[in-house]
Amino acid sequence: MPTYHTCDLAILGGGLAGGLIALALAERRPELVLRLVETGETFGGNHLWSFFDSDVAPADRWIIERVIGHSWRGYDVAFPGHQRTLDATYNSVESEQLDAVLRATLPADALLTGRRVLAASATAVVLDDGDRIEAGAVIDCRGPGDLSMLDCGWQKFLGQELVLEQPHGRERPVVMDAQVAQLDGYRFVYCLPLGPDRMFVEDTYYSDGPDIDDAALRQRIRDYAEGQGWRIAEVAREERGVLPVAMGGDFDEYWRSSPPIAKAGMRAGLFHPLTGYSLPDAVRTASAIAATNDLSAAALGELTHGLARTTWRQRGFYRMLSAMLFKAAQPELRYRVLERFYRLDAALIGRFYAGGSNWADRVRVLAGKPPVPVGRAIRTIWDMQASGREKRS
Repeated sequence: MPTYHTCDLAILGGGLAGGLIALALAERRPELVLRLVETGETFGGNHLWSFFDSDVAPADRWIIERVIGHSWRGYDVAFPGHQRTLDATYNSVESEQLDAVLRATLPADALLTGRRVLAASATAVVLDDGDRIEAGAVIDCRGPGDLSMLDCGWQKFLGQELVLEQPHGRERPVVMDAQVAQLDGYRFVYCLPLGPDRMFVEDTYYSDGPDIDDAALRQRIRDYAEGQGWRIAEVAREERGVLPVAMGGDFDEYWRSSPPIAKAGMRAGLFHPLTGYSLPDAVRTASAIAATNDLSAAALGELTHGLARTTWRQRGFYRMLSAMLFKAAQPELRYRVLERFYRLDAALIGRFYAGGSNWADRVRVLAGKPPVPVGRAIRTIWDMQASGREKRS
């Protein structure tokens, strides 16, 4: 027989955005009755999210602290003409830890796994097993909406956690190793030392298309490990993904491409236009929701739409840089854009990743000899401005 659930708030999608909202509300509003609905059998899927300390405001650190699995002081980048170690704390969150913390924090009846949403409104949800949820409000965190409403390139990746036969001897992450062959756009390898004999290695591409050749990337990871002198005992786990890199588009149409209810995460368009990462925005959204006194459907819809729309408007600079990377730089030479960027001041780099570049930062990023042809860059910026004028008319 179908079950009818009643609650104050139903959260659809138990990934990073939905999970952090649930944890924040459980901490600050323990009297609320929540339902967290996830299609998979575990929360967080099979993912590893990383962020710099500067990506998260100190006042919001409590939201993410319990799910951090690894932290390192300092990280490395490497390009054909430039190598550097930056002094910043880098953190990673594994989906297994998010799942464990959610199960330890929320009551069992709040956690609905293995459930697919058939239909949702601002106050009701129908699940594929016939169960219904009646809620004071519903918030949709189920991944991207219709990305065809946005002008996107793609950051795609396949990563493997490698168990090595011997210790690797590395103490810091390598956030970008672009000394590898430049294939299918801007390519780099990303390495996280998860233990003395464990290394997470991810082959990543800034590409014009979203397709991934899994077999080819697995072989490239094996080749990279061999080049580092690492002998693989086993592959403990594997993840793959495709993130949008936004160059432009119509935010309002993107918002309307999914049900007209409160949204968070990728569903709301809350991701960094150039990196594709959504963790800092997920933390900010969870903080805003936990701080509001009005969790009605109308108020939550207004809050999340306002947050997403304001964030979109503030990030035109990053969309312009995305367009220059994809449209002005030749695919095999895109690495030069990042190589030049990583010669800049470390604090500027931190603000950039956090989406908080000031005017001086923006001038510094664009000043000097550009790594792309000037004429092509000017045409790209002009085309973006013309497209924006058409969408506003």
